[in-house]
Amino acid sequence: MTVAAAESQLEQQLTRGLRQLALPLEVHQRRQLLDYLTLLEKWNRVYNLTAVRDRSDMVSTHLLDSLVVATFLSCTGLLDVGSGAGLPGLPLAIARPACRVSLLDSNQKKCAFLRQAVAELGLSNAEVVCERVEAWKAAAPFEVVISRAYADIAAFVVSTAHLLAPAGVWAAMKGVLPREELRALPPGVRVREIVPLAVPGLEASRHLILLERA
Repeated sequence: MTVAAAESQLEQQLTRGLRQLALPLEVHQRRQLLDYLTLLEKWNRVYNLTAVRDRSDMVSTHLLDSLVVATFLSCTGLLDVGSGAGLPGLPLAIARPACRVSLLDSNQKKCAFLRQAVAELGLSNAEVVCERVEAWKAAAPFEVVISRAYADIAAFVVSTAHLLAPAGVWAAMKGVLPREELRALPPGVRVREIVPLAVPGLEASRHLILLERA
């Protein structure tokens, strides 16, 4: 398959997935998403940012798996904790240009990739914060604090409580519904909503757990 044919196939795969998610994006946004995968594939050879090597697999496993939560989150400020390779923060920043997205990670190599991605993709609404979450003091609290496979839910809410706005929401992206983790919620935190998710191209179970201060 030629490079052009492979790119066309990826674009079609992404467009189909976005249609299934009822998430219409402009042509330039779809281009940014695919350019992000190109960067991720390039940097992955040196920094081992993800175990997923094939860009076709990345469309479902990384892009659509991140964007599936976009329609459930409404905010002007979002913090992606333990962002790693920029998931879900970078795809969400591309899909929601009016939302200010902060990508927080303590790993210097991952932060170097995130800074390069933000610069090359021209994301004026995204910033990279290379700090430990417990130590970082943001200029303003966030309406949404999100994590994707960062930690168990109790550790997630405890470590980020100082970064969440008073009426804000924690958004924990999980696979199988983590009943044990939900039973271990710290005092003063309650479940607002549990959203089962269907990610185009993935058979695996996915859930979005939305939590708030009680």
